[in-house]
Amino acid sequence: RGMSNTLLKGEERIAFELRSLYQKYGYLPYKMSKFEEYDLYVENKEFLVGDGIITFNDTNGKLMALKPDVTLSIIKNVVDDGGKRKVCYNENVYRISAKTKHFKEIMQIGLECVGAIDLYDVYETVCLAAESLASISQRFVLDISHLGILSSVLEEIGGGEKFTKELMQKVAEKNAHGTAELCEKYSVSEEDKQKLLTLISSYGDLESVLKKIQPLCRTEKAKCAYEKLQTLCALLSKTPYADRLRLDFSVVNDMNYYDDIVFKGFIDGIAEGVLSGGRYDRLMARMGRNSGAIGFAVYLDLLEGYGENKSEIDVDTLVLYDDATDFDEIVEAVNGLITSGKSARAQKTKTGIRYKEILDLTGGRV
Repeated sequence: RGMSNTLLKGEERIAFELRSLYQKYGYLPYKMSKFEEYDLYVENKEFLVGDGIITFNDTNGKLMALKPDVTLSIIKNVVDDGGKRKVCYNENVYRISAKTKHFKEIMQIGLECVGAIDLYDVYETVCLAAESLASISQRFVLDISHLGILSSVLEEIGGGEKFTKELMQKVAEKNAHGTAELCEKYSVSEEDKQKLLTLISSYGDLESVLKKIQPLCRTEKAKCAYEKLQTLCALLSKTPYADRLRLDFSVVNDMNYYDDIVFKGFIDGIAEGVLSGGRYDRLMARMGRNSGAIGFAVYLDLLEGYGENKSEIDVDTLVLYDDATDFDEIVEAVNGLITSGKSARAQKTKTGIRYKEILDLTGGRV
């Protein structure tokens, strides 16, 4: 373990620690193919984190894709037999990087619980999301929402599919002004507009936000979703990370796939969410499955170099030699330094390397 912390890059160290964490809770390692049929992704493109899929024709002419997502592959390949499958993965996906805006092979780690999902599974998944963030940085926030409440309020307003689609974008942006303008555009009543604005602006600790949104939950569907969220929050409030959990109804995912708990994790120093997940029973139904599912992914491309101590040197000792230096002397010097616990590099010039000390073997002398 000591070696993993010193030799692995920041994102590799994080992946190593998270994989160990998930396996402690009985999540079994899951390995998948690099390729899937293109149709799997194009039929569920709204579920994907970003645009862009790298495709190629297989030898039989079938259009294939380098996988831009892991969850879809797991759902497709996990047996749906009424049991419960808990899997974790550490896979490379191929998509447009949030940092570079170019296609990139991105290391992604996460977990999925598929099957007869109950309250404990939801609780455990949210707790593991919080613990994942804590293992990266103690300065983190996990924002939690319940799409059942938002969808119920939208159904009560009855603005239609086009209104809902436009509104979701405004909600995700926390754009209160844009939401108000959209309500006027679609002739939404003043009462319903204020209800939406209250929901969008609700952000903070679990208890205070629950009190604020309770009056908005008037239909049976909304009350049911509220009670589920309230029960979960009561359990989460007893965890060590309770002070870093927030309710935030601007956390939205596509409601064609998600209809329950969703969450997004942030760490200090990175503007974008580094973790995202939720319960996606609707995606399961769209893919012909009868069971439920919940999971999350950590986007390691956003964590490249995070937490690394930037060294001011490349090597402890530079072993300098020339044509007059005895070959055995070079080998003996390098091996001796490494055996003593130092790093060493042998070359003929000092150019392009930063070092603490130099062992000069040039001219046949030490």
